[in-house]
Amino acid sequence: MYYTNDTTLFLNGKFVKAADAKTDLFSQTLHYGYGVFEGIRAYQTVNGVKVFKSHEHYERLLRSASLMGIPLHYTAEELTQATYEVLARNNQSNAYIRPLVFCSPNMSLTSPNEVSLMIATWEWGKYLGDQLLNVCISSFQRPNPKSFKIEAKACGHYVNSILATTEAKQRGFDEGLLLDIEGFVAEGPGANFFYEKDGVLYTPPKGNILPGITRQTVLEICAELDLKVVEKLFKPEELFEADSAFFCGTAAEVIGIDSIERQKFNKPWKESIGATIQEAYRCLVLDKSYSYVIV
Repeated sequence: MYYTNDTTLFLNGKFVKAADAKTDLFSQTLHYGYGVFEGIRAYQTVNGVKVFKSHEHYERLLRSASLMGIPLHYTAEELTQATYEVLARNNQSNAYIRPLVFCSPNMSLTSPNEVSLMIATWEWGKYLGDQLLNVCISSFQRPNPKSFKIEAKACGHYVNSILATTEAKQRGFDEGLLLDIEGFVAEGPGANFFYEKDGVLYTPPKGNILPGITRQTVLEICAELDLKVVEKLFKPEELFEADSAFFCGTAAEVIGIDSIERQKFNKPWKESIGATIQEAYRCLVLDKSYSYVIV
């Protein structure tokens, strides 16, 4: 699904065949989930192949590594150049990009002396699909921010996400919505969350969430379109009075939510603020103007 015998990836400064790439089974990342990664997308735009917000993603990767005490000696520009080379070698334009920083063999609970860097690409549709989602309130919470570097995109953190998504699907839902330790809405397993009420968008503030780059892009779009956004804490009960809601993330892009715990929203998706943002985001990643979007 992710590679063939002809697929090339970047590994520790070299371009190698994915089928020939190897790692050590005693890697600290494999045993303890101690590593960091990114999710990035490239698009075939009207101006050629473009990695969307590459610099922002790689700056976050470097910050994640620093927060986790993982040494990573690259610049965002070097990583961006390597990414474009991987895309070219694989003849890909619309692709998902996965940089992964993983640690050397180490069975002790200490920071590594050596790390490896992989950049892989593959064709991947929208992570949550194109259809409106039926979402449940997860029984799993996001970790206490005092127990973890919550703003780091760290490998082990996503065990929590896997549990939440698996539970949601076992219950017959498309995805889950996690709360924080105080019972306030936090985010989806792999995406940030917004809801609309009376012409205003609301989203959880930083502190208990991974502040996504797509989330920031949505905030920028709202500023451009003069849409009011409020960052605040809110309980899940407020969602049952909402007009609409959506998830956003690099893998998911902007995807509407049809219902929370089987209760549908008051406004049809096509008439929602989220639908407007969804179209503006699509135009933005393709280097098209979204000035025609009428709010």
